[in-house]
Amino acid sequence: MTHSALNHLVTTPPAPGHHITFRGAGTPRTLPLEEFYALSGNLARQLRAQGLRPGDRIGILAANCPEWALLDLAALRLGVQTAGFEAGKFPADAALLERYGLRLLCTDQDSDHPAVLPMTRVREMAATPTDETLPPVSYGPQDATTLKFTSGSTGTPKGLAATAGSIDSSLRAVQEMFAHGPGDELFVFLPLSLLQQRYWMYSALCFGHDLTISTYGTALAALRQTRPTVVMGVPAFYDLARRQIETRAARTPDAARTPDADPADALRRAARHLFGDRIRYLWTGSAPSAPDTLRFFTACGLPIYEGYGMNETCIVTKNHPGARREGSVGRPVTGKEVLLDADGNISVRSDFPVGTAYTYAAPGASEQVFAPDGTVRTGDIGHLDADGFLYITGRADDVVSLGNGRNIRVRPVEDRMRQSPAIAECVLFAHGDELVAVVSPADEPADRTAVAARLKSANEQGGRHERIGRVIVADQPFTIENGLLSSQYKPLRPRIREAFLARIEDPEAGITA
Repeated sequence: MTHSALNHLVTTPPAPGHHITFRGAGTPRTLPLEEFYALSGNLARQLRAQGLRPGDRIGILAANCPEWALLDLAALRLGVQTAGFEAGKFPADAALLERYGLRLLCTDQDSDHPAVLPMTRVREMAATPTDETLPPVSYGPQDATTLKFTSGSTGTPKGLAATAGSIDSSLRAVQEMFAHGPGDELFVFLPLSLLQQRYWMYSALCFGHDLTISTYGTALAALRQTRPTVVMGVPAFYDLARRQIETRAARTPDAARTPDADPADALRRAARHLFGDRIRYLWTGSAPSAPDTLRFFTACGLPIYEGYGMNETCIVTKNHPGARREGSVGRPVTGKEVLLDADGNISVRSDFPVGTAYTYAAPGASEQVFAPDGTVRTGDIGHLDADGFLYITGRADDVVSLGNGRNIRVRPVEDRMRQSPAIAECVLFAHGDELVAVVSPADEPADRTAVAARLKSANEQGGRHERIGRVIVADQPFTIENGLLSSQYKPLRPRIREAFLARIEDPEAGITA
């Protein structure tokens, strides 16, 4: 294996001159990367004094905070595996420790279990230096460093032990495309329980750039204070940011307008107000982006690059400077190969697979996804163009069957509904011979007039068999907290169906076509 970023960061302190900042609901905290690295060493030594050894596993169950990041780096420096649990989704109890083989659970929840370590104690341990020398740690490509979990639409999330080789491969591929380094500040806000979010911390330590970590709830306010060069976001975030930009631009005083002014100027000024004046590019993925949203940010002078990947594969394809095609999710990155069968079903082969089976899952779940060599059956459908750009056209399971026997691929119809700024998400279901949409409003109260107008327009754009009969408008937007969005802000179709089943089945409910 070529140069290992993980082995570099567990053995070599970062170069001086760069910082990591945490911006949440409280007072921001900024640390030089050298100090952050030293604190992780203190914490690693303290954890070792408590008996942790290579191969042990600790759990981290908390919202984004400095201690979360320090624990992850300390574990890497000890050869200890981490298991990142999404805050609010798991109880800090004995069952969690036993189910996932945890020697220790570090959390911001209250618990009197002897193997539970409060984050306040983690902070104290990181601030306590010792003279002990940490034993050397070295990772091979097949060594698992962390247990990651699928977002899961139903049941207990599936666990997957991610290999050092897959992490190194992804870091190298991203660095090839975007060359993050001095002068860059990356801004991230999704939960650190998602391994991909920790990649940017590893990148800062290895390649020498600044990093700001926020939370989804405080991201827009933190963004205005950060002035980053790169923002790592999901489509739902950019939809929200777009609405804020358009609202601010619309409030430009008439006195500030001139007859020959370009209307786009107000949008560009509003975009700079929100994102700052240093943006090099915006990163998005994890779910499909609306094409008009991508065009919007590019027109505002903020180039945005969509990519494709999943928990089981890490990054697979990415648009990037010099290799970008509208409508596609980019070309395969170094170390990944996209395989298509005759029906367009996508599989992904990796030089360094994330894993070859789930560590925790129901019987048969691994065999449905992983081939014996680690090739992943993604469940997505698409095609490659002549230049190798991948286009995702749907999922194998996003077909609904109407009572008349006709099968409808719902993603294009849902995309048409999402073109309205009044609609944050749309999920389609079949009820008899009728398509019924459940939509998450972009604002509260919902703009039902705009939803009705979008329904009319979407039905005019689609084919006769894609006609939506009714739209159910959710009383409140879909959120992670109410269980209707995944940790990566994807709608969870089975849970949405369950929550709205009575109204889906009531022919009098909703806005009618």
